[in-house]
Amino acid sequence: MIRNIVFDLGGVLFTLDREEALRRFEALGVPDVEKMLDPYLQSGYFLQVEDGRMTEPEFRSALSSTSGRELSYDEIAHAYFGFLREVDVYKFDFIAEELGDYRIFILSNTNPYVMDFCESDRFLPNGRTLSSYCEKKFASCEMGLVKPDPKIFERMLSEGNMVPSETLFLDDGPNNVATAATFGIHTYCPKNGEDWRPALRTLLKELNTKG
Repeated sequence: MIRNIVFDLGGVLFTLDREEALRRFEALGVPDVEKMLDPYLQSGYFLQVEDGRMTEPEFRSALSSTSGRELSYDEIAHAYFGFLREVDVYKFDFIAEELGDYRIFILSNTNPYVMDFCESDRFLPNGRTLSSYCEKKFASCEMGLVKPDPKIFERMLSEGNMVPSETLFLDDGPNNVATAATFGIHTYCPKNGEDWRPALRTLLKELNTKG
């Protein structure tokens, strides 16, 4: 019986547009950004802000140094939001309307800019925040860990008081779902922007029928 459903953000609840993010960071003069911005796991300064080794001000200072000019919070946030081609509102409606019997969690490799946006009244047209849709969110930048490191799943299971066999994890990163599966967590790996609602309904029915 499934009791917990864990959602990734980018590619699952957001439709991602890496090319637009690259274009915006390049317009700011950030060098080598194509090497550092990966759809699933960043590198360089972008990894350091996602795994918590850099604070937001430290990251902004580092990017300012590499770009040769002082970059503002809003400029960097705008560039990051290039990733978010669309916040898939209908998926949040689905969570609210059809998944009320499950404990909902978020597990995401993300950064302070996206987290600030998710907790603002700009996040969704109805004014609700990400936290209002889940029992707890696990953000890499706050945990000091990134997927697919097994330790992030260990902490998620422990802090969320989850039994692996009662947990379903949706993530568009093949390496992330592969690591989760080693813990006995049920997984589904949608494509970026996929409407996974029919597949999730079917999967939940199958898993819950098995008991």
